[in-house]
Amino acid sequence: MGLWDALRGRRATSAPDLDSLFLVPSAAVTLQTGIGLDPAGTGSVCFRAAEGMAFRQMQSEVVELLDADPEAPDVRSSTDDFGFTWLTVARDDPTDVAGICTDLHAVNTALEEQGFGSGLLCTLVPFRDAGGRRAGLVYLYRRGTFYPFAPKGPQQRDNLLEIQVRDALAAELPIEKDLQRWLAVWGAPGL
Repeated sequence: MGLWDALRGRRATSAPDLDSLFLVPSAAVTLQTGIGLDPAGTGSVCFRAAEGMAFRQMQSEVVELLDADPEAPDVRSSTDDFGFTWLTVARDDPTDVAGICTDLHAVNTALEEQGFGSGLLCTLVPFRDAGGRRAGLVYLYRRGTFYPFAPKGPQQRDNLLEIQVRDALAAELPIEKDLQRWLAVWGAPGL
């Protein structure tokens, strides 16, 4: 970033670092002990679906790659109300956050290797508590940062819970500092 960019208010952004997903298992322990949020046992990768046969073929290959491993969970594909595609992995053991993050890393990497990295938007690992509160750790692919998203009801957010999660994980994860980038992921699988 140069002087001209700084004068115009532009900021340097973090580059995607998918290995940051491997920080989530320790963050999950912090969420359990500090806030009472338990892993939901799922995780999802969101991307903007490209048109055409090549993309459908690649999506099928990603699912086959994960299904080929007998230890890997099933992968489901869905489309939200906004037209974004979600590839969701689930584990029988919801406490296996490391396994979920490994699967999510594999899905992101497969999409990148097939040339669809520009369509990757985010990765989501959801959590919940016995009282019904829900929160997800959202990894912004293009920024290389995380932020919490906590839906409270139809099109409502639990801002207090989001701030609690941010504060609890500030020392463990690269947290997105620009609150305007804490976008709502309504209809995300697992939330």
